[in-house]
Amino acid sequence: MKVVSKSSLSQQDLSTNKTKTRGFFWEARTRILVWYGVMMTSFIGLCVPIFSELVLYHVDRRVREELVQELEAFEKFAREQSSTSEQLTTQELQDIFRRFLYRQIPEDDTFLITLSNGKFYRSSPRARPKLLQENSALMKQWGNITHKLEGEQETGDPNLGNIIYLAVPINLNGKVQGTFAIAHITAGEIKEARQVIWIVIKVLLTGLVLALILAWIASGKVLAPLRSLSATARSISESNFNHRIPVQGKGELGELATTFNRMLDRLQESFTSQKAFINDAGHELRTPITIIRGHLELMGDDPQEKRETVELAIDELDRMSRMVDDLILLTKSERPDFLQLEKIDLFCFTQELYTKATGLAHRHWQLDAQAIGVILGDRQRLTQAVMNLTDNASQYTTETDTIAIGSAIDYQWVRLWVRDTGMGIAEIDQQKIFERFARASNSRRRSEGSGLGLSIVRAIAQAHGGRVELTSTLGMGSTFTLILPLDPSQAK
Repeated sequence: MKVVSKSSLSQQDLSTNKTKTRGFFWEARTRILVWYGVMMTSFIGLCVPIFSELVLYHVDRRVREELVQELEAFEKFAREQSSTSEQLTTQELQDIFRRFLYRQIPEDDTFLITLSNGKFYRSSPRARPKLLQENSALMKQWGNITHKLEGEQETGDPNLGNIIYLAVPINLNGKVQGTFAIAHITAGEIKEARQVIWIVIKVLLTGLVLALILAWIASGKVLAPLRSLSATARSISESNFNHRIPVQGKGELGELATTFNRMLDRLQESFTSQKAFINDAGHELRTPITIIRGHLELMGDDPQEKRETVELAIDELDRMSRMVDDLILLTKSERPDFLQLEKIDLFCFTQELYTKATGLAHRHWQLDAQAIGVILGDRQRLTQAVMNLTDNASQYTTETDTIAIGSAIDYQWVRLWVRDTGMGIAEIDQQKIFERFARASNSRRRSEGSGLGLSIVRAIAQAHGGRVELTSTLGMGSTFTLILPLDPSQAK
């Protein structure tokens, strides 16, 4: 009695649980979701910085364009005010500054600043951040410029951001008498831009979650045929090949389901044929074994009786040997090296077949036709097939019947036939007799063969890429015809 410890059982349970857990994390649906999530997250991680840079760039560009527009508005106003005077005095310039600041309302966080003779004069609005006070370094820099100045200054205050400015000197009588500057604090735009970016990030993350949920559902539907295939494969056993996968659509999975169903059809046919073959072979081999065993058990001491029993046993053993050889031949017929192809002169080959057949039995032998031409085939196998047909014909005819052999050839096919005037074969038996160990139901006696002759004929024909046709009428005889391609290598 085998004793299993609790520790070993717990280790097995733990191993099973690990396998199940790993199976969930490694199944195709989970891996698809993970890969999809990684790609979407990478895409969002790449897009957010790019989007942020684009938004901030757009804000900066818009602010600078507004500064230029303010400057153009001042220049236009200044030209209109100075059109009546060729030269402006300092007082007139200050009046222009005052009137412009009075009528021009700047945008939020924008400051219009005027300087006269290097010193601060007026601004709109009046309240200004520390960096734009009268004695600031930036104000002094503007008071001393001689050409247009554009730039950006850091304030060091996160509530203010940076200051983007544009300053131009005002020349009177060839000398700089004043400065007009436009400054903009970026804290408000940056704050709005970051709010937009954060909203976009939240939308993208929500979309990612919804996309992952939809991807999980969609992958489940896409992989449903694979799960059905797996379930069908698990439900198949040697005795149950009836389950099939429902085919949905015409894509790759539909083609996979169709291919799998066809494979199941072939397997079912193969197992059914194998099972029938084993049953039939067992039945056929059991009969001679029973005969031999029965005679050996009843064999007495009489020398004559012993000799007859030994002869009967040898005869049955020979029949079993022929049956085994035929079974081996049928098995070899499915191998690619079953045929040894060579060129065959059909006229001479037909004559050889006729000569060999006449020695099988006393019948009215007849040569119907001899085709002229060369075919590609296995001479030994074709001879074996035709001899099986003539031997079969001789067993179901009498000495007064006729057995004929003939051949014909056309553009693509060659025909070899064996015709007899025997008892014929019933229509219900004409397909059955090509099966292994099958015999016609109207047979008056049991053939001495193994019941595999016509199966071998059909196997040889199929190996050549051809077929066997049978036409028969009860009481009038039968005609078996081998229909083969001229070149079996091109027919397959």
